[in-house]
Amino acid sequence: MSHTSTLRVAMIGHGFMGAAHSQGWRVAPRFFDLPAVPELTLLVGRNAAGAVAAANKWGWSETSTDWRAAVERDDIDIVDIVTPGDSHAQIAIAALNAGKHVLCEKPLANSVAEAEQMAAAAERAQARGVFAMVGFTYRRVPAVAFARDMVAAGRIGAVRQVRAAYLQDWLSDEEAPLTWRLQKEHAGSGALSDIGAHAVDLSEYITGQRVTKVSGILETLVHERALLEASVGLSGTASNDRGAVTVDDVALFTGRFDSGVLASYEATRFATGRKNSLRIELSGSAGALAFDMENMNTLEFYDATSPQTELGFRKIQVTEPAHPYFASWWPTGHILGYEHGFSHQVKDFVVDVAAHRQPQPSFADGLHVQRVLDAVERSSAANSAWVSTQG
Repeated sequence: MSHTSTLRVAMIGHGFMGAAHSQGWRVAPRFFDLPAVPELTLLVGRNAAGAVAAANKWGWSETSTDWRAAVERDDIDIVDIVTPGDSHAQIAIAALNAGKHVLCEKPLANSVAEAEQMAAAAERAQARGVFAMVGFTYRRVPAVAFARDMVAAGRIGAVRQVRAAYLQDWLSDEEAPLTWRLQKEHAGSGALSDIGAHAVDLSEYITGQRVTKVSGILETLVHERALLEASVGLSGTASNDRGAVTVDDVALFTGRFDSGVLASYEATRFATGRKNSLRIELSGSAGALAFDMENMNTLEFYDATSPQTELGFRKIQVTEPAHPYFASWWPTGHILGYEHGFSHQVKDFVVDVAAHRQPQPSFADGLHVQRVLDAVERSSAANSAWVSTQG
């Protein structure tokens, strides 16, 4: 493996997450003083023409259709996995065994068994100085990181209750086609793992606590959709070929933290009018905090110790140089967007790898979230009985 100031990256997969990750790798070294510079060396995709088009668009030097050969190359230091969940375990374990650092998109895997294998491989690799991280990127939103800092500093006192909801509406159209995200064999689960995983991770990240048991219910609202590849026939008209939706559309569950605190969670892609609303609210003995991704540069803060005549939520503009990550960007008040979280993720990952320090969140953290998701599924199958998340 290279010991120069360059870290050569191979990204496996492309598409929506490929674009976001490419942005992160390209931009981070231009705004942050990194100990090593990422180099966009290789993009791997199943379709050669598609891989070439993506590489040309985002600035990758080479392309390949063979991820196995990619992870074995001597001139690759980092493997970034942005494929659907059904291939995460196979690629990540092979890359770690080959001595490559790994960044893997969330959720870590499609099952607890796969996630356990990945976490074990990461633990073995760490003993050799090779590190793995799971990409819960919303941790890197400055307002989220600042909320964690405020909780840790005791600004809302003891956390008493947590409410977390991730609301989207892109599936509310019943005629939207059947994509891989709606097929259990590719996605693992639906709204639960796709966006519910973020709600779980953020609630734990901000509070510093772990969900130990859950009670939940899953619901599928549209059971069949037009097949993507057959949605338009040779005549140019819509096809009647349809396939089964095999994942949940809505997930509702209650969790209990190791402290005993109760949390409520909702994950749905049928919340008509909500485009990307990841909202979390924490109620404490001395105050409260609320965050919503649709207003991602602000944090709502309620100080219960204020005079009675001054009580009420106030809005904190999280755009000051003293706020997490912000000093490297623009002048005060010049807001950041969705893509900046991926640059922050690269910054944190590269700094930790260069320091021979385990990046956060680890594959062990990803495994824990996978156990929470699995427990919700088992609870729903058992008429919402309480189910432990412990391994």
